[in-house]
Amino acid sequence: MKISIVYYSMYGHVYKMAEAMKEGAGQVKGADVNLYRVPETLSEEILGKMGALDTQKSFARIPVCKVEDLAASDAIIFGTPTRFGNMCGQMRQFLDSTGGLWAKGALVGKVGSVFTSSATQHGGQESTILSFHITLLHQGMIIVGLPYAFAGQMRIDEITGGSPYGASTIAGGEGERMPSRNELDAARFQGKHVAEITAKLTR
Repeated sequence: MKISIVYYSMYGHVYKMAEAMKEGAGQVKGADVNLYRVPETLSEEILGKMGALDTQKSFARIPVCKVEDLAASDAIIFGTPTRFGNMCGQMRQFLDSTGGLWAKGALVGKVGSVFTSSATQHGGQESTILSFHITLLHQGMIIVGLPYAFAGQMRIDEITGGSPYGASTIAGGEGERMPSRNELDAARFQGKHVAEITAKLTR
């Protein structure tokens, strides 16, 4: 049972959530969980001006996802930061390269799930995940979210990401806030939930 976590992270927030997703999915017997990053589309010069070059260089150890990696997976968990209430351009460009998979129906029946990050509490987290789901539905995937069985999304004692659509984190206007314990717990829960459902479907 191969589970791929495919993400883009500019400053490390989505990456931290991806690690938690991997940890959660790995708790399920028989799960082979792998992290992949999508190709960068910005030049080193631009990344340097954005203060993201060192972070991007630290991701060099993580393999870049190829479309065939998606076809070889039983479940794919996608992670993207929000950009004006939608996925980032890097993720969009990668998904736009999967037309060949769509033509062959290569992703039909596979499990798909999404998580995200935004600068602010209401920065388009839900719209990013929901609009991402449209692509997964066109590919014929089975969408899995973050059920209310994860009680952490009912908390009102702290500002926290997370919705029935998927785990999320709030990065802060300057990227100063890393995922909280509750947000990482949500990611672990979602990763495990995806793996458990995938196990049922592949049996």
